[in-house]
Amino acid sequence: MNNKQQAHFDRLYEQHVNALIRQGKSKVTIDCYSRALRRISQFFDRCPDQLSLGDLKSFFASLAKSHSWSTVKIDRNGLQFFYKHVLDKQWTWVDIVKPPQVKTLPDILSSAEISMMINATREIRYQTFFLTVYSMGLRLGETLNLTIGNIDAAYPRIHIRGAKGNKDRYVTLPLLTLKALRRYWAIHRNPVLIFPAGKSVQQRFEATVPMDRGGRQKSFRKIAKECNIHKRVHIHTLRHCYGAHLVEGGLHLRALQTELVMPAQRRQRCIPSLPKSRCKTPWRILIPWLIV
Repeated sequence: MNNKQQAHFDRLYEQHVNALIRQGKSKVTIDCYSRALRRISQFFDRCPDQLSLGDLKSFFASLAKSHSWSTVKIDRNGLQFFYKHVLDKQWTWVDIVKPPQVKTLPDILSSAEISMMINATREIRYQTFFLTVYSMGLRLGETLNLTIGNIDAAYPRIHIRGAKGNKDRYVTLPLLTLKALRRYWAIHRNPVLIFPAGKSVQQRFEATVPMDRGGRQKSFRKIAKECNIHKRVHIHTLRHCYGAHLVEGGLHLRALQTELVMPAQRRQRCIPSLPKSRCKTPWRILIPWLIV
């Protein structure tokens, strides 16, 4: 694009982002939908308001070959939002692209495999991070954004704020995880964040943003490979394992639902917490540097 076309694209892009903000979309949704607009503009080197129906079909055909159907759905929804709220045009998405209905089952790691991976993790910050994700069934972003103010050791529980769907919830905090979080925080002593960015202790102390998302995923897959685990795993796998292992241990499905997805307001009127027997030694993971 020449300078005039780039200036026009910048105006459209700004309108797109502002429309997403006005519609109350989350930060993650804004990032994904904005990326869809940038991707198609770079693909054709033209402004997206100049594309024909044939151009859109050609783009999605190419995208389906190089990316997952999940990415195709996100880009479709992002461009549909752009056409509706910025260009004020109808979007006939069925005629352009229709991702297939795919139902997949996640791979589940056994308790022994998870224990092996956590103990094989050399860096304390990664080890603490993986333990926190698994022992409370948290999402990646929820764990990265944990702050000191989210931890309530008296009950014990963690207050997850602004999670998926901008919903809050309480999650039971196991004693083992609380000890691990305290031990790791004592190393960097960041005044706000539990998992701050930075390589050195001083950088983590001064950091105002959490660790990088992509780095955690790469580290997790690398550790799984080193442990000779050939399942398709990523950090979100730990959340699936959390639910599967609790159900296997006899936890009622309603209590599990409360832990994983129920907002904090409804939880107070329903099941207050996991059984105390599970809060004491729920997952039996032995971590050498936690033994006192």
